[in-house]
Amino acid sequence: MNRIWIELRFAGLVCCSSNGVVMNMLETQANSDFARGRIALCLPALKAAFDDLWRTEPQREMTIAFLVLLHQIMRASVPLMQLAVERCDQLAGTDRLVPSLGKYYRHHISEELHHDTWALEDLEAAGFDPEGILSITPSVEVARLVGTQYYWVQHHHPLMLLGYIAVLEAFPPPDSKVDEIRDRSGLPESCFRTLRIHGDLDPTHSAEIDQMFNTLPLDQKHLEMLGLSVLHSCDALAASVRALRPVNFLGGSTYG
Repeated sequence: MNRIWIELRFAGLVCCSSNGVVMNMLETQANSDFARGRIALCLPALKAAFDDLWRTEPQREMTIAFLVLLHQIMRASVPLMQLAVERCDQLAGTDRLVPSLGKYYRHHISEELHHDTWALEDLEAAGFDPEGILSITPSVEVARLVGTQYYWVQHHHPLMLLGYIAVLEAFPPPDSKVDEIRDRSGLPESCFRTLRIHGDLDPTHSAEIDQMFNTLPLDQKHLEMLGLSVLHSCDALAASVRALRPVNFLGGSTYG
């Protein structure tokens, strides 16, 4: 019954119920399914982007470009959540979502702290100067991926960031895939420490964010906001991967 109700709800065919208790239970439970359903819509485009990446030669330079991209995304994670906490504090007393959102973001900051430093250290282990890595100008696609969240959090609502985080936590790389990337690239195992850590942590983080979705009293407008953030984040992430080119530290860019 729950599965059928959710499918109807996604189709816009269910909006009310004569049983208020059952309705409230299913409505709350459907929040995470709604978000995961939106992510599922984007899987073909994301898979195509990553499949193209791992087919592109030279593999060593393309893998380094990918690791640089991961660092560029990770270094924005904590500042984004710190901004979201500030906005939650500003909206306290006027918005029913922000107490739970602020608590979640504060907790997740502690979980993501220093991950960007680890990613930078991984690249340094491959022999790359950290200053050279930091000098690489992020692509327009990365700026669109991350920068949109700054705008939405600051000028609309901190709920938007939850969709972005859900996307980034949704694809934990299994060890077998990391092994394959390492072997094809010829890079040392030390380069993939942070990627493997995220492969271990992201399933737990995804479960935590699903719990948050299902705890929040989201109405239709909130779900529309969440869906927009998810779809945009998936699209911008795929575009960021497609924009990668073999790393060129002399040129100061990983983008063609």
